Amino acid sequence: MTSTTQTLPPTDFPDRAAALTPLLREHALWGDENRRLHDDVLAALGRAGVFRMRVPARYGGAEADASTMLRTLEQVGRGDGSAAWVAAVWSTCAWLAGLFPDHVQDEVFSSPDVLVCGVLSPTATAVPRDGGIVVDGRWQFISGALHSGWQLVLAMAPTPDGSAQWPVMALVPLSDLEVVDDWHTAGLRGTGSVTTVARGVFVPGDRVLPMVAILEGQYASVLNAASPIYRAPMIATGCVAFAGSAVGLAKAAREAFLDRLPGRRITYTEYPSQREAPLTHLQLAEATLKADEAGFHATRLAATVDEKSATGEPWTVLDRVAARAALGRVLGLVKESVDILATASGGTSVYSDVPIQRISRDIQTLNLHALMHPNTNLELYGRVLCGLEPNSMYI
Repeated sequence: MTSTTQTLPPTDFPDRAAALTPLLREHALWGDENRRLHDDVLAALGRAGVFRMRVPARYGGAEADASTMLRTLEQVGRGDGSAAWVAAVWSTCAWLAGLFPDHVQDEVFSSPDVLVCGVLSPTATAVPRDGGIVVDGRWQFISGALHSGWQLVLAMAPTPDGSAQWPVMALVPLSDLEVVDDWHTAGLRGTGSVTTVARGVFVPGDRVLPMVAILEGQYASVLNAASPIYRAPMIATGCVAFAGSAVGLAKAAREAFLDRLPGRRITYTEYPSQREAPLTHLQLAEATLKADEAGFHATRLAATVDEKSATGEPWTVLDRVAARAALGRVLGLVKESVDILATASGGTSVYSDVPIQRISRDIQTLNLHALMHPNTNLELYGRVLCGLEPNSMYI
């Protein structure tokens, strides 16, 4: 079934997202305290088309390129890190749904406003059953599950010859899963990244893809094969989206700091204003440059994805690993930038209605994510630069 929803011009997305900044900031504290996105935030992002950035055009999506996605998620992140993270997950998972057979996509995207969530950890098991697999297990950190219609689940299943186990990705309606409201965390609280559970869930075989095939770019869709956005590797594609969220947080931190700067003093000093202190000049300059450097790495990565997608140039192992290295660098630099500004924000910044403390918790949480942990990604990059094989299939 093809949606009749009007296709959205990709170039408009960053401006649409930027216009939502006041609303996102208004509801960010509510999301942090209630551990989910506010309904007004969801509605506004939906009206702006943010959730359809990476949906195939034949279903009313924009098939926006990586650079557009990056700039859009940066703007969402300026307003609220949790909203940006969930939007990044939904964008990535919509793209992943586009890898499945076309008739499966017809089912998933039968509603133009459907949202797809997911996670890449194969923390479940799957056993063959006539016509498909039966899945049992649980997945943590399912950002957006509270508002999604489908989940991309990963499970360990027997290889076709039965000699070993390998991870498979499957599309499952959220209605087939149990949702466990366990998202009590220090950061990204507004994402509602709850746990989901499968208990003997049957998944038809056409909704199952081997993870190895996905990582090697062997996709099952015929109609999406000619679209440039589906020529990029899965991990590099996700790296762009997640980098956008982080760069947005860096911008949010700087703006929040500058908003509070006029009239602030440094207690127990002679300075009449914080902005007259040389220490503040050094802190703000260093934080700004680190954020700019993070933006450079994110922008270059998105440009690489778009260029290779447009030309069909193959991705080498080093290219793929460099994408993860770029993401790790972005996350590390943004954290350093935010940490500087948080340190400079004074004792009153610990109050929950002061944005810098939430931004600091959000970027710390992002830095702990296994796929974007700076140390892990830098080690992987250096390993390949030394001529060794990567020790991860997630490249």
